[in-house]
Amino acid sequence: MTTDADARRTVISAIFGTLATQAVGAAARLELADRIGESGADTDELALACGVPAEQLGRLLRALASLGLCVESEPGRFALTEAGALLRRDDPASLLAFAAFLTHDVFQRNWLNLQESLDTGLPAFDTAFGLPVYDYLSGRPELAALFHAAMSRRHRPLEMAAAISAVYDLGRFSTVVDVGGGDGTLLAAFLDRYPHLTGTVLETEAGVARARETIAGSGLTDRCRAVAGDFFAEVPKGADLYLIKNVVLNWDDERAWTILRRVRDAMPDHGKLLIAEPVLPDTADADSLNHAALENPYLTDLHMLVTIGGRQRTRAEYTAICARAGLRVTEVVPLAQELNASLIEVVPDIAA
Repeated sequence: MTTDADARRTVISAIFGTLATQAVGAAARLELADRIGESGADTDELALACGVPAEQLGRLLRALASLGLCVESEPGRFALTEAGALLRRDDPASLLAFAAFLTHDVFQRNWLNLQESLDTGLPAFDTAFGLPVYDYLSGRPELAALFHAAMSRRHRPLEMAAAISAVYDLGRFSTVVDVGGGDGTLLAAFLDRYPHLTGTVLETEAGVARARETIAGSGLTDRCRAVAGDFFAEVPKGADLYLIKNVVLNWDDERAWTILRRVRDAMPDHGKLLIAEPVLPDTADADSLNHAALENPYLTDLHMLVTIGGRQRTRAEYTAICARAGLRVTEVVPLAQELNASLIEVVPDIAA
C-alpha cells in the first residue's frame, strides 16, 4: 500500500529529476568518470585535473554518489560504480556522448518551452532558436558531431543488427534499402552477416559522406552504395526489403505518412518493410515501465515533441498510419530490452 511518505517521495523525486540531470551533465562535461578511472581518485587531484575548486567539486561528487554513479570509499576519495563507468569514454557501452548531448544548454533551454509545444503541437525548438533542429545542427559542426556520437552510442546499430537477425531471417531477401540509414553501420552489419545481400543507404546530402566512409571501411563497395536523396520525395525502387530505424518517430503523422507512402511507392507487391522503433504500450503504467524499458518512453515522447515535432506511437497508431500509406502491419516483435525498440513487419496492402 502506498503511504503518504511514498506519495510525497514519488512527487519530490520527479521534481528533483532536473537537478540530477544537471549534475550528470556537469560530470559528463568535466569527463569525471575518465578522470576517476578504474582505481579511483581524490577530490584534490580531480579538482586540479578539472580546473574546478576542490570544495565545489566535492559537493558535485557527493551528489553523483547519491545517484549511484560513484562511491566515497573514504572521506574525499571516490570510485566509480558499474553505472558510473558508463560515463567513461572508453566503455564499450559508453553513454558519455549521450549525456553530454542531452544535457547541453541548447536542449535544456528548449525544455523551458514545453508549454508552447503543449499548446500548439509544434516543436518549440523552432521558435526558440529560429531554425528546425537539424538545420540548426548543420550550422554547428561540433554540436552536430556530438549529436551523431550520442545517437550512435544510444541506438547501438551493431547490437540492433544482431537482435534483428536473431528474430527475423533476412537471408530470404536479395536487395535492401535502408531509408534514412545514417552512417550505414546497420546495413553494413547486415551485409556482413548475409554475403549474398546487396544494399543501398538513403541519406541526406549532408549525411551521405559518413555512410560512404562506413561502406568503404567495411570493404562493401562492391555490394553496397550510399545515395543522397529526400525520403519525402522519393525512395530507391525495386528492393525486396526496406529498413527504417528510428525515422518514423522523428516526424508528425503527416510527414511520417509521406515517408511510408514513398516506401510503398518504391517497393514491389512482394516486398517487405521492417521498422525498428520503440512501440508504446496501449496504456501508461509506471510500474511496468520501470521494469520493461531502460528509458521512459513517455518522457522521450515529450522530448521529441519540443525538439523536432515527432512522436512515439502505439501498435494501433503504427497500424493506422501504415494503413493510410497502403501498408499493413503483420507482426510486432519486441527486441532486446537494452535496445528500447520493437521490430515491426509491414507488407503492401494489395487491396488498398
